[in-house]
Amino acid sequence: MNVTVEVVGEESHEFDVDDETYADLLSEVGLSPHEVSVMVDGRPVPEDQPVEAAHIKVLRLIKGG
Repeated sequence: MNVTVEVVGEESHEFDVDDETYADLLSEVGLSPHEVSVMVDGRPVPEDQPVEAAHIKVLRLIKGG
């Protein structure tokens, strides 16, 4: 399945997904599950859940250091 990962306010990434979790996709874009919320259809999803949506939004909760 082709999945678009939109990091809100930043950029979008395209991935071909088989059995990956949302945490796997976060790792691919260089983000930690501790600094973001993953949203599908406006609702948060657990990062350890298998990817089931074609479009996800990633909302950064922490930026900078």
